[in-house]
Parts: sequence; structure tokens; C-alpha cells
Amino acid sequence: QVHLVESGGGLVQAGDSLRLSCAASGLPLNTMAWFRQAPGKGREFVARINQRGANIYYADSVKGRFTISRDTGVNTVYLQMNSLKLEDTAVYYCAGTRDYCFGCFAANSFDYWGQGTQVTVSS
Repeated sequence: QVHLVESGGGLVQAGDSLRLSCAASGLPLNTMAWFRQAPGKGREFVARINQRGANIYYADSVKGRFTISRDTGVNTVYLQMNSLKLEDTAVYYCAGTRDYCFGCFAANSFDYWGQGTQVTVSS
């Protein structure tokens, strides 16, 4: 049994920063990722990291602004979001898989999901 719980979402202004957290419990997940889903759109890959904190990959839309990291000591994955834009508004989901997933960008590559946390960026 795996349980993922996101936190840290909220309402911020454009240009602000926000840090999301995803606390994992249960079986160890070797690849973790963040996805997001804006109203009326599909679930979009944001960033990915493996259990060793390597194999980090970002979507082009967030590269240079977002940073994914992982603290295995507390079994938590973070998403530091800087220079937020209006188009970053979405529900952000934490996802994980027990596989070492080197080329995973699709939502169906991940077996475990959190409930999501809302991020709203205003002008």
C-alpha cells in the first residue's frame, strides 16, 4: 500500500514562489514525478526524479523556474516553483512508480497518485 499526500499549494501573485511537498508512505517508490492539470486540459508532466535524486527531467514550460528534489530521509519529494506565471495555475499532483523510469513522461507510467493540491497564480 502506497499513500502520497501533497501540500503547499495556494494563491500567489505572478512572479512569486511556492514550494510543494509530497509525503510518501508505504512501499519505496524509485521514480517520483509532479504533474499538473489546468481546467479543461489534460494532465501534464512537470518534473521527474529518481530515488537517488538523479535522472531529473523538466517540462520545457517550467525549465529554469521549477526545481524538483527529494529527501529520502523523510520520504518526501518537493517542487520549488519560482517566477510563477498565470499559466502555471493548475491542480498539481504527485505521482510515483516502483520502477526506475528513465523515459517516463506519461501519466500512465505512474502507478500511485496523490489527491492533488491547487496552485492559483493571479496577476
